[in-house]
Amino acid sequence: MAAKRRARKFRVNDYVVYPAHGVGRITGVEKSEISGAVLELFVISVDSDNLILRVPTAKVDEIGVRVLSTSEEVGKALTVLKGKARVKRTMWSRRAQEYEQKINSGRIIEIAEVLRDLHRKDEQKEQSYSERQLYETALNRMSREVSVVEGMKQVAAQEKITGLLAARTT
Repeated sequence: MAAKRRARKFRVNDYVVYPAHGVGRITGVEKSEISGAVLELFVISVDSDNLILRVPTAKVDEIGVRVLSTSEEVGKALTVLKGKARVKRTMWSRRAQEYEQKINSGRIIEIAEVLRDLHRKDEQKEQSYSERQLYETALNRMSREVSVVEGMKQVAAQEKITGLLAARTT
């Protein structure tokens, strides 16, 4: 019952966050017959990945599709960026896995934590290719959501985020 109530609160043209792909816009609702069952599907366009997703309306909670963060949540995430990096002393492969899970959780605070932990100042040693990839993915996801929530261009949101990271004293 809760899944049906939640699914109905999404409307065509609403922005939503799909955990594994970031911010998308619901462009329509379709009915489709799959294996003899008729399913109602949200059509979600994720422009940043040039992707169209079809998500069963009854499964949005299970998949983790959520409404955009509030301005308050964005503010908290931006505050996380100002904090000191918390890099665990575990093997890179384990940390990379944890970072990937945080990015794919779709939660803006966890994405901000990844950015905070992976950001390098100019005087610090250079990132590895995989670190850079994770950093860029997290930056793209967070800047897309910040841009939509705060009504600015994604480039401006990205500059805001990187500016906060660069201004850290630690």
